[in-house]
Amino acid sequence: MATTAGEAGTGTVPAGLRLPGILLGVGLGGFVDGILLHQLLQWHHMLTGTDDDRIGVRYYDPDTVSGLEMNTVWDGVFHVVCWLAVLTGLAILYSRVTHNRRRVWASRVLWGWVLVGWGLFNLVEGVLDHHVLGIHHVHAGGNRIWWDLGFLLLGALLAAGGRLLQRGGHPLDPEAPVGRSTRRAV
Repeated sequence: MATTAGEAGTGTVPAGLRLPGILLGVGLGGFVDGILLHQLLQWHHMLTGTDDDRIGVRYYDPDTVSGLEMNTVWDGVFHVVCWLAVLTGLAILYSRVTHNRRRVWASRVLWGWVLVGWGLFNLVEGVLDHHVLGIHHVHAGGNRIWWDLGFLLLGALLAAGGRLLQRGGHPLDPEAPVGRSTRRAV
């Protein structure tokens, strides 16, 4: 992994890619969810709720103008949070990586952590929004529990696959010739 400013050649362990990678993954995973499921497929919006016995009412019915307006506002708030996660991840990555940035962007370590972040997004959002709060489901209808469980399974697979990718990657030492690495970046 590339070093932080002032660390080159000092023998100290460089700052890791874990935090910026996870933040990038959370933000990008949220964007995929919002763009694909909320906007393109229109399967749900942020506060479409449910009609099941546990909740009893829909939060904002997307089939009414006022309900769609409110859902659009909250979808926008959701996208702002995703955008802030991506910007924060990029800022932290930029501040930590001062040499050989291109090699970091190509590293399995960074992209493994991005996948972990995306998986964590799915797991946290899926458990909280779909199961605990019931503010929306992946796809409405009689099979919604299977869509919600599939969303959680995808999150678990992304997190596990990202962790394997990250662990199988080679840390980057910007002072080493291309192809050599000396320290493990987490």
